[in-house]
Amino acid sequence: MRYHVLHIKTEFAEEWQKDVFDQELCELGVDTIAGLEPEQAGCAAYYIPTELWEQNETALRSYIDDSEGASLVSVEACEDRNWNEVWEAEHPVQELPLGVKIVPHCAFGAGHHETTSMMIEALLQTELTGQKVLDNGCGTGVLGIFATKRGAKSVIAIDIDDKSVQNTLENAALNGMEIDARLGDLSSLPFGKGLEEGSFDLILANIHRNILLAQMPLYARVLKKGGEVWMSGFYETDIPALQEAAEKEGLTLIEVRENGEWRWMRCRREERI
Repeated sequence: MRYHVLHIKTEFAEEWQKDVFDQELCELGVDTIAGLEPEQAGCAAYYIPTELWEQNETALRSYIDDSEGASLVSVEACEDRNWNEVWEAEHPVQELPLGVKIVPHCAFGAGHHETTSMMIEALLQTELTGQKVLDNGCGTGVLGIFATKRGAKSVIAIDIDDKSVQNTLENAALNGMEIDARLGDLSSLPFGKGLEEGSFDLILANIHRNILLAQMPLYARVLKKGGEVWMSGFYETDIPALQEAAEKEGLTLIEVRENGEWRWMRCRREERI
């Protein structure tokens, strides 16, 4: 596969702003982010398949130009190489608790970002034996893998990015387990084959605030009575809107945790509507 590399200089006031910036670029097609040499401090190399660069160039340039704290320094076509081998050489397997191993192929999801680590911490504290789990926006599959390690009977992992679905399958195999990974959005995936109303004990949703708000009715629809949805990927100021949306669907706020600028919420399905 041929790639282009975008050299981008970033000077964000807060670390979380860089995280959000990187995630948005990944959603536009970037699949690898690497640092540059010390003399190019402040710059990073963003690798994107040439086909996606050609499709999304206008949107990428516009997003970078409109982002305060980021500037596009240069764009180059990369030499044709086996980029899977390059990635594996530069990004060794991540070793996490419970013997979980992850090879990350996207900006978030290796287990170290604050939003992901709060999810993992909660999973490490929770017994899931026999439960059915939905990992909504699975990324690398790390949360579904931890849920399986904690005893989940089955995990359905979904993502709108085909690279994330493939990465989830690869990481599940790396950990000697099977996860049902599906490409699509919760609002568009057909029901059936394990994805039914009132079928999940736990939903893990480590995604953007606006997606959480939009999909709250769906979370309530697929949760069992007494089931829970754990959400992360938002800030303190987002909690009132999320709580209001949850309560409208019969989901009661049980707990809020924090890690730096980021927040995590646990809500329970008290009754069916």
